[in-house]
Amino acid sequence: MGSYRAHALVCGGAGCISAGCKAVQAALVNELKRQGIENEIRVVETGCIGSCDLGPIIVIYPEGVFYQRVKPEDVPEIVAEHLLKGRVVERLLCRDPETNELIRTYGEMKFFNRQVRRALRNVGVISPESIEEYIGRDGYKALGKALSSMKREEVIDYVKRSGLRGRGGAGFPTGIKWELAAKSPGDQKYILCNADEGDPGAFMDRSILEGDPHSIIEAMAIAGYAIGSNQGYVYVRAEYPLAVERLGNAIKDARAHGMLGKNIFNSGFDFDLDIRVGAGAFVCGEETALIASIEGKRGEPRPRPPFPAAAGLWGKPTNNNNVETFANIPPIILNGPEEFAKVGAEKSKGTKVFALAGNVVNTGLVEVPMGTTLREVIFELGGGIPNGRKFKAAQIGGPSGACLTEEHFDLPLEYDALTKAGAMMGSGGLIVMDDTKCMVDVARFFLDFTCDESCGKCPPCRIGTKRMLEILERITNGEGREEDIDNLYELASIIKASALCGLGQTSPNPVLSTIKHFRNEYLAHIRDKQCPAGVCRSLMNYVIIPEMCKGCGICAKHCPSNAISGEIKKPYVIDPAECIRCGACMEKCPFKAIRRG
Repeated sequence: MGSYRAHALVCGGAGCISAGCKAVQAALVNELKRQGIENEIRVVETGCIGSCDLGPIIVIYPEGVFYQRVKPEDVPEIVAEHLLKGRVVERLLCRDPETNELIRTYGEMKFFNRQVRRALRNVGVISPESIEEYIGRDGYKALGKALSSMKREEVIDYVKRSGLRGRGGAGFPTGIKWELAAKSPGDQKYILCNADEGDPGAFMDRSILEGDPHSIIEAMAIAGYAIGSNQGYVYVRAEYPLAVERLGNAIKDARAHGMLGKNIFNSGFDFDLDIRVGAGAFVCGEETALIASIEGKRGEPRPRPPFPAAAGLWGKPTNNNNVETFANIPPIILNGPEEFAKVGAEKSKGTKVFALAGNVVNTGLVEVPMGTTLREVIFELGGGIPNGRKFKAAQIGGPSGACLTEEHFDLPLEYDALTKAGAMMGSGGLIVMDDTKCMVDVARFFLDFTCDESCGKCPPCRIGTKRMLEILERITNGEGREEDIDNLYELASIIKASALCGLGQTSPNPVLSTIKHFRNEYLAHIRDKQCPAGVCRSLMNYVIIPEMCKGCGICAKHCPSNAISGEIKKPYVIDPAECIRCGACMEKCPFKAIRRG
């Protein structure tokens, strides 16, 4: 704690920034000065604390009191009551969704106390702008241990024995990947960090870079030592300006403190890092496309072999891991592989970070042991489905993943079990959907994303996904044909078998999984010309119930297409040919006389 009697941690993750945390932080700093206690209370801007729906967030230590949805006007009360008088401001606390009891501290929240935070160990706890705070949390000790007392082969052996698998989606054993690069001959080798996180709803890597950038720097230096590389690059998309800024500042501080550069820890080992900012192409998450982009070429994948471990960046042996994979490296080296392997499943060791989004009470980042069930993530950490709705599906693995349903509630979330279920871990996006969602429209959304992001290099992806999207759009517009489902299956099998890269090969997965689990929904669109969820606008009809209509005319006044007609005090009618299906009439009707069918 140093000379301060309390620390006020203000969440500075991207979600809280968008919610106004900067104004809250400024108000806190100013109020502490006004009260003359600015030298007693330290204000720390952290990375993402994790509970993104509750921001702006202030956590006050040593008590760990968790204040949520704080506004600048709330700050004087927090300072006056809590920081001066020691009385908790109860109106800003969270409540237990089951008991409605007040939750006073960070540690009492199920969202946090059921997590095992390893990759996120420092995120939301330290200032990402302070190398001293990172060092105070055992930062750079692992690098020092590797350089001072371990041979290169021992470092790789630690990673192999830990059972760490790549967290970018494929789940390839990290230690074997390092070993292949180490054994490849070459006078120059490279370490790459893939921070081109592009899945809709995924923000795990971004949050680690924003909240704990030094852990990635340290891990990449360790990897450089292990394979014999003296240069690394972090490839991060331009849409992550805060991550780029904080990582850039961390690299400067690491150089200034001798953690990067020449002769690190007087070991004779040289290693440096640079950032390469990508234009935000989804395909650049594929490692050969990422390499091409760093080289200044168009971001397109190339056939393999040769694999990057043998011929990668500028034709040199290259090792590429994603952010979360690297975040696990320092604890493995510092605490040993056996300690890491104590947590997780038999063939999927350690923890996994999920970006929990969609129709769930608690949205945000959660880190749980591999093998935790879908039920536990959604209903214990996530708090269940809001507004009394029912769970319908969870999309895991982003555009390359698949839908999980109620039958998968007890499925352990680990690589092999997910693969067996026809899904995949992906980078960790987990989008929860309730019974208001149309699964045909969900498949259309993901395929539209993939089609738009296709690099266009290979015809199966460039043309095949476009044809699949056209079929889905036809179905959602009420023009579906009986043969459409069979055609989707045929196109999917061709794309999966012949697309050039993994992103193209997995692009049909959301379509295939929604057909498998929600075939009746597809048939309702095709045969009955109905969208059971009432989402597909072309299949919706708005009808005024005559016996409920009071003839007030409010619906007609708010209809933007003049599709509603009638006389005052008599039932009105909607002309289906003129209706644009915007729903304004149903929303404005005070008597609930308009229904959607």
